[in-house]
Amino acid sequence: MFAFNEGLDTAIIKPVATGYDAVLPSPVKTGVTNFFGNIEDVFIGVNNLLQGKVPEAASDFGRVLINTTVGLLGLIDWASDAGLEKHDEDFGQTFGRWGVGNGAYVVIPVFGSRTARDTVGLVLDVATDPVAQHKPRRTRDAAVVLRLVNDRANLLAADKVVEEAALDKYSYIRDAYLQRRRNLIHDGNPPREIEADAEQVDRPVTAEAEAGVPRAELAPVSVLAARTESADTK
Repeated sequence: MFAFNEGLDTAIIKPVATGYDAVLPSPVKTGVTNFFGNIEDVFIGVNNLLQGKVPEAASDFGRVLINTTVGLLGLIDWASDAGLEKHDEDFGQTFGRWGVGNGAYVVIPVFGSRTARDTVGLVLDVATDPVAQHKPRRTRDAAVVLRLVNDRANLLAADKVVEEAALDKYSYIRDAYLQRRRNLIHDGNPPREIEADAEQVDRPVTAEAEAGVPRAELAPVSVLAARTESADTK
């Protein structure tokens, strides 16, 4: 399935995203990113509430209010300039926050890397996604395609990093995905994993490793997987 997603990206998604990136000026691409990001903030706020993080949820809903009004339906991200941080939350993280384990690592067609827990969360994410559920169907399909292409274009710069860093691309993406999800669930401060090997115990732990942050941005296996990864880049 990983090979299938890679082939789909190479044959169709990446070429379209490359053309999109080359043709559209940066302000337009930024506006598209901000517009869809503003929609995401609604359910990021919902997930923060479900996790008991009330101040973060209030900030998320404040972002929606400011960017929807002053920011012209989210095209301009005035909320970030006002000091309201953009968060990255979804139902998979909410399950993890309440103690649900990862389960098996899987690769889903088109959506890419997931765990069993995050796959269940993905079902809820899609079911509550205003873009995916929008009517009429023609408008919805156009919006979904635009969002996917825009998200993939935002990660074009990360492709070279992954290609150069990964001896085994599948393992690299798997490990980076799992590490990053653990970091997100614990809001950047995951508990230290105890090494069974005494040699590993004696080895100093870097701040980067302790935080569970991969050394390079995780390149997408697919466009939809790319949405998750782009949220950390501010």
